[in-house]
Amino acid sequence: MSQAVETGTLFVISAPSGAGKTSLVAQMLQRDERLGVSVSHTTRPMRPGEQDGKNYHFVARDTFEALIQQNDFLEYAEVFGNYYGTSQRWVEQRLAQGQDVILEIDWQGAAQVRRLMPECVGIFIVPPSPVVLRQRLEGRGTDAPEVIERRLQEASAECAHALEFDFLVVNDDFEIALADLLAIVRTQRLRVSAQQTRHASLLSQLIAAG
Repeated sequence: MSQAVETGTLFVISAPSGAGKTSLVAQMLQRDERLGVSVSHTTRPMRPGEQDGKNYHFVARDTFEALIQQNDFLEYAEVFGNYYGTSQRWVEQRLAQGQDVILEIDWQGAAQVRRLMPECVGIFIVPPSPVVLRQRLEGRGTDAPEVIERRLQEASAECAHALEFDFLVVNDDFEIALADLLAIVRTQRLRVSAQQTRHASLLSQLIAAG
């Protein structure tokens, strides 16, 4: 008799620019081998150093639009003339294989995902203060002052949606924030719905022993 495969969890992580989401997710993947990250589809050209299937699934515009018609995307958007989207089929395949999947996305995309996969776990990351957020954005040294001001305004609007998520993580100390994120992942794995699949044999033996 084959053992039931434990279904993975989809973690939807959102944050305003400068909150540290990208760095935190990269470390989550380093620290937990059971975690994977969703690879989006896009119609934009591949850049030097990028790999199809690793950075993005690079597809032609007509292919992407066909996938839209087939309702294949959990969410999608057109940005500066190029489509970006998350394949529902791809995510569901990974979850069915027992892999936990992280989807990095803005709050609007997260709302779309929740409608189609309400069982997903939403996490919103915020900086410790507006002052620190400004310091981080300015410290990058990559954006013009007017771009930084726009990002700060966008951050304010995005943070207004933080309470729509299941968990809120404040990225003040990086290691603490990382530990919090990994704790959320571990908590989901310890839920009875997951444990009863993982330890079905043990539970049967313990019950039968009585």
